[in-house]
Amino acid sequence: MTGTRLPLDGAHWIDHVARHAFATPDDVAIRFMGESITWAQLDERIHQVAAGLAARGVNKGDRVAILMTNRPEFVETTLGANAIGAIAVPLNFRLAPDEVAFILGHSGSKVVVTDALLAPLATAAVAASADAPLIVVSGLEGDGGDSANGGGADTISYDALLGDRADEPEVEIDERDVSMIMYTSGTTGRPKGAMLTHLNLLMQSVTAIRTSRLQGDNVVSLCNVPLFHIAGIGGMPSSLMIGARTVIMPTGLFDAESTLDIVESEQITTLFLVPAQWQVLCAHPDATRRCASLRTIAWGAAPASVSLLEDMARVFPHCEIISVFGQTEMSPVTTSLPGVDAVRKIGSVGKVIPTIVARVVDDEMNDVKPGEVGEIVYRGPTLMAGYWNDPEATAEAYAGGWFHSGDLVRADEEGFLYVVDRKKDMIISGGENIYCAEVENVLAGHPGVADVAVIGIPHDKWGETPAAVVVAADPSSPPTLDDLVEYSRDRLASYKKPTALAVLDELPRNASGKVLKHELRARHAKGELPTS
Repeated sequence: MTGTRLPLDGAHWIDHVARHAFATPDDVAIRFMGESITWAQLDERIHQVAAGLAARGVNKGDRVAILMTNRPEFVETTLGANAIGAIAVPLNFRLAPDEVAFILGHSGSKVVVTDALLAPLATAAVAASADAPLIVVSGLEGDGGDSANGGGADTISYDALLGDRADEPEVEIDERDVSMIMYTSGTTGRPKGAMLTHLNLLMQSVTAIRTSRLQGDNVVSLCNVPLFHIAGIGGMPSSLMIGARTVIMPTGLFDAESTLDIVESEQITTLFLVPAQWQVLCAHPDATRRCASLRTIAWGAAPASVSLLEDMARVFPHCEIISVFGQTEMSPVTTSLPGVDAVRKIGSVGKVIPTIVARVVDDEMNDVKPGEVGEIVYRGPTLMAGYWNDPEATAEAYAGGWFHSGDLVRADEEGFLYVVDRKKDMIISGGENIYCAEVENVLAGHPGVADVAVIGIPHDKWGETPAAVVVAADPSSPPTLDDLVEYSRDRLASYKKPTALAVLDELPRNASGKVLKHELRARHAKGELPTS
C-alpha cells in the first residue's frame, strides 16, 4: 500500500496483514470451505478492494455497508474500506428490508457490498432507504456485468469492483479514527451505531490474546458466529495480529455435526460459542473425542446456566473453559473468568480485564459494597467513541463521566463479578427487586426445561409479577406452572417464583443469542403469549 503511513510500521489490522504477507507470504491466513487464502493473497485482495472503492468515489470517513453471509470477502471488504480511511458498517442479514434501510439511512452509507444470496435483501433495502447508496455490489461468484443478480444500473459484480492496488490513494489513518460502526442488536428498540476506533480494536486484540490464551504454535480459531456481530468480525483483529489461522464457517443454522466435522478436520485449537450453541454441542455423544484438538473454549454474549457450565466441564475435560463478558460498545470484552477459577467461581463472569477500569454503582453513582447489586460502568481504551449521529444517546450513556453498561452485577469479596440482570429487565414486584437472570438460572435446572426466559407482566396488586416462558425438553410433556413452583420452593424466595407460565417451541433471539424480551413482553401485552 502506498501512503504516508508505511504498511509495515503501523498498528492497524491492515498493517498486521502486511507484515505477515512480507514475513510469511505463503502461510495460510484464512480457510473457507476447504480452500486456503495465504497472507500474501489476503493482503493483495484488501488493497484491490481499497482501490476499487476509491475509484467509485469512496473517501476517508465515508461509510461502506457490508451485508454478507460468512465468507472471506467480508473480511476483505472491511479491511479494504479501512485502508482508505472509510468506515465499515456490518449489517445483520436477519433484519427486514425496512430495518436494513434504517441503518443505511442513519449511517449514510455510500456503498453496500453484498453477496448473491443477500442481493435481493440489499436491493429491497436500498429501494426503501431515503438516502440510497450510490452502488450495490453483488455477484461474488464473478458472474460479472452491471446487472449481476438482477440488479439495476447501480449494481456491479465483486470482481468488477476490484481495482489495481497501485491506484490506491495515499491516506493517513490515525489510531483514533473510526474503523467500524457496529449497530447494537436493538433488544429494546431502534439499534444504535457504536463507533469503534482502530485503537479500540488494537486494545481488544491485546485483551483477546491474554484472555483466550492465544499463544504457542499452530493457533487455529473457528469463526462460526455471524461476522456482522462483534463476536465475529471483532474476533479477527487478534488473529490478524499474531498471524493465527482463522477458519470461517459458512453461514447456516448451528449444527453440532458440521461444527464437529470442522473442528476435527481443521484441528481447531480455540472455539467461542454462545451458550445456546454450547448446549447443542454438549449433547452430542461424540463431542469429547472429536474435539481433542481444542485447547481453550469460551462462552459469552448471553447468560449461561450453572447446569450448562457443569456440562461443558464434563464434556471437555481437556480444555480450559473461559468466560468472557462485555458488550459491543466496549469492543466487546470487559471481564474474563480463567479456567483455574471456572469451578471455584462457577456462574461468575470473572474479574475486570486489566486494560480497562470499572465500578459497580447505584443510581446516584455511588459505589456499592461487595454483595450488593449495582450497575457496572466503564472507562478505558476499548470504549467506543460514541454513538453515530446520536448525541443524546451518547450523552445519556456517558452520564457522570463513565459509560453506563445497563448491566446489573454484584461483586464478591474477591472481586469476582456475577451478572444479575439487565437494568431494563429487572422486575419490581411489591417493592421488591427481582432479577430475571437469578430466576432463570434456577428454572434452567428443572429437567423438563430446555430453555427459559423470565419477564415481568402486569399485576393488579403487586405492580409486576414474574412470568416464565419455557421451551420444554419433551414437547409432548411440558412442565406445568405447579411443577416449576414446587421445584423453586427451596431455591427461590416466594416472591421470586413464577406466577404465570407460557410454553413456546423456541425463544425469540437475536443474532448474538440474546433473548428478545421486549418481544415477549409485547406478545404478552397483545394477548399472543398464553400464560396460566
